[in-house]
Amino acid sequence: MNQWPDGRTDEGPDRHGRGGAAPEPEPTRVMPHTQRPGVPQQNSGYGDSPYGHAAGPGGGAAYDSGYNTGQVYGGRHGDPQPGGPAGPGGPGDYAGGPGGYGPGGPARQVDWRRRIKVGLITFLVFMLVWSVGTYFWADSKLKRDVDLSKVEDRPDGGEGTNYLIVGSDSREGMSDDEKKKLHTGSAEGKRTDSMMILHVGDNGNTMVSLPRDSWVTIPSFTGSESGKHYESPGANKLNAAYAQDGPQLLVRTVEHNTGLKIDHYAEIGFGGFAKIVDALGGVEMDIPRDIKDKNSGADFKKGKQTLNGEDALAFVRNRYEAGSDLERTKNQQKFLSALANQTATPSTVLNPFKLYPTLGSGLDTLIVDKDMSLWNLASMFWAMKGITGGDGTSMNMPIAGSAPMGSLKWDMGRVEELVSQLKADEKVTVKGD
Repeated sequence: MNQWPDGRTDEGPDRHGRGGAAPEPEPTRVMPHTQRPGVPQQNSGYGDSPYGHAAGPGGGAAYDSGYNTGQVYGGRHGDPQPGGPAGPGGPGDYAGGPGGYGPGGPARQVDWRRRIKVGLITFLVFMLVWSVGTYFWADSKLKRDVDLSKVEDRPDGGEGTNYLIVGSDSREGMSDDEKKKLHTGSAEGKRTDSMMILHVGDNGNTMVSLPRDSWVTIPSFTGSESGKHYESPGANKLNAAYAQDGPQLLVRTVEHNTGLKIDHYAEIGFGGFAKIVDALGGVEMDIPRDIKDKNSGADFKKGKQTLNGEDALAFVRNRYEAGSDLERTKNQQKFLSALANQTATPSTVLNPFKLYPTLGSGLDTLIVDKDMSLWNLASMFWAMKGITGGDGTSMNMPIAGSAPMGSLKWDMGRVEELVSQLKADEKVTVKGD
């Protein structure tokens, strides 16, 4: 096909570098149209043309002039550019424009939502793994040495859960320097320094302190280690039961004299008690009066103050200055409630730098029954915390007067009423001493 005007051909020797033979100016020569692959054809606005122009409204192929129409070169292939045709995102899809990839665009918002979702899932997985790991670590440290199934002639159970909490003067694991610092002495074996029943129920929790000098009947029993049967040694101080055959005889003696079934047993020694307090950074107490007792090492001024492990142990063991075992049990209740209140807080539970030292210190010297779970242990501490906050009752066992050997005789009429209310999980109305 001849693309030259006036019937000229591109043949002949003078076709290179020479004008036409006509007197008037030769029309502009148009190079053959070349379409770039993949580029949209542009509409020049003309109709069909023998010169290869793109068709306009009349139809025909679109013309590509070969010139840039405003795109900014140098970007990534397919990136939308200002002023140019719409990119993959559609009309107006350019940097900074509405619907684009600029700040504030939907793509950026979707990206942040995804990041937040992934971060939240990661955090939850971490907390789950950490919680499960902590649970099994703590559970493995519990010393489940007390078998309550061996206790004989047990009373019927009632509503709620009853814990027997014991503070012993065990010096196990303590160095000579620690014994001297904590004023514990070096006596062999161990004895009960404090005892209390904690009832956890739906109608309020109740903490009942049992004076160690309570005059009770020690019943017949089977030796926890020897397996031999022993007849009742008769009446004696309550702490004599523990000294004679340990936790199992103590539980049997408490059940025999109260008629209340003990569901769980927890005991902590001197060393563990002091370490828990130090791991917490101390426990704040309001000391009711000036106290000075060389036997326990107590030396306090009246008023609010933070007690470290050494001070705390001296406070709860103070007996001679207090004047009576009843006064001492009241101080023990106050301190244990304050300890539980400051232990069961988010600042301790959610802080591994406080939680692990606190748990480690307590669990290393904590002795519990074989059926005690971490859930039971946590329930015990939360109940003690609740009593501090006014959700429950704190009292001493009702006392009727003195008994032989400087001991205390229980008021059995009020004791029976108290036990009846605890068994039925009723609100306690009995007053203690």
